[in-house]
Amino acid sequence: VQLQASGGGLVQAGDSLTISCAASGGTFSTYAMGWFRQAPGKEREFVAAIMRLSGSHKDYADSVKGRFTISRDNRKNTVTLQMNSLKPEDTAVYYCAAKYTRYPVTFRREYDYWGQGTLVTVSS
Repeated sequence: VQLQASGGGLVQAGDSLTISCAASGGTFSTYAMGWFRQAPGKEREFVAAIMRLSGSHKDYADSVKGRFTISRDNRKNTVTLQMNSLKPEDTAVYYCAAKYTRYPVTFRREYDYWGQGTLVTVSS
């Protein structure tokens, strides 16, 4: 499975931004998908995850709960992260990941495939 993240950019605090991840080379609907982020000098951390198929079960990091929304479109083989009320501390490279399993996964090391990342910068 190949993953391509896109949509990052420079925004101001309080703005919204949507980033996307396009998948190819596998049956996208059968993979649970996740978003992680890595700020300079910090470890990669979990942001959000969504279960395979319907995507009805989702998990979020406490730091983004209520502000970010993960969704998937199995017809377009994409997973999207809508980010609202952005804060300077949300600045990071955002990575999408895929794991062949049913339920959303929050542990970085459990994912099988990773995209190349897209940079989100939030100015104060």
